[in-house]
Amino acid sequence: MTGRLGGVVPVLRSFDEAKARAFYIEFLGFEVRWTHRFELELPLYMEVARGDCVLHLSEHHGDACPGAQVRIGCKDIDAYCASLLASQYGNARPSVNTMPWGDREMSITDPFGNRLTFTEQAL
Repeated sequence: MTGRLGGVVPVLRSFDEAKARAFYIEFLGFEVRWTHRFELELPLYMEVARGDCVLHLSEHHGDACPGAQVRIGCKDIDAYCASLLASQYGNARPSVNTMPWGDREMSITDPFGNRLTFTEQAL
């Protein structure tokens, strides 16, 4: 087979660096891998990661639309949810739900209207 594909890195729209860092870094536990601005006052483009999950956050108009949804595989989703609740982040109280097909999911909306659905597949 030709055309072997690699991993996918979603680009999510953001509007405020402080809110993005509070949500993705302090709350969800991602780390900043790198940031870029063409000039000091221009929009931020940032890569964040946690484990194998890599996301790009962009303040650039036209890079992405607010309101996107991404699905992220998660091992031990109940423990992750418990750690998020323990952080007492003021703008989200996630919960894990069992879907009719058996998977367990936790959806959280970021400050810019993007929905992250963490999912653990049924055994």
